[in-house]
Amino acid sequence: MEEIFILIAEDDADDRFLLQAAFEENGFTDKLHFVENGVEVLEYLQGLAQEESSQFPRFILLDLNMPKKDGREVLKELKQHPQLKNIPVVIFSTTNNEQEMRRCYELGANSYITKPNSFESLLKTVAALRSYWLYSSSIPA
Repeated sequence: MEEIFILIAEDDADDRFLLQAAFEENGFTDKLHFVENGVEVLEYLQGLAQEESSQFPRFILLDLNMPKKDGREVLKELKQHPQLKNIPVVIFSTTNNEQEMRRCYELGANSYITKPNSFESLLKTVAALRSYWLYSSSIPA
């Protein structure tokens, strides 16, 4: 049976806690794997790519403003990697700037979401993410 999991790249501990709570309140019982910076994202995924039997995350929730390597750099590297380029990447950032959004889509982002400013809004956002990326969309194996 396929293990469903989501990779979340978020450097802020409070945001990680709120995301965990929002996914749990939305009934997500599968695995959330958190990393705290761009280097960890790439190391984790490259490790999975080396294991032939490994499953990739259903999608990646990627913060833009992270230490060591920011989300833009991570996105660019992911979309250039032959084994990782098909993993959907959802940018999840406080940056609400048209130019930044355009740049992320040009780098290969599958979606761009501005972080909600309340837990209630976060619950709705997580419900929509879960519904779309886990049940509505199809991605190649």
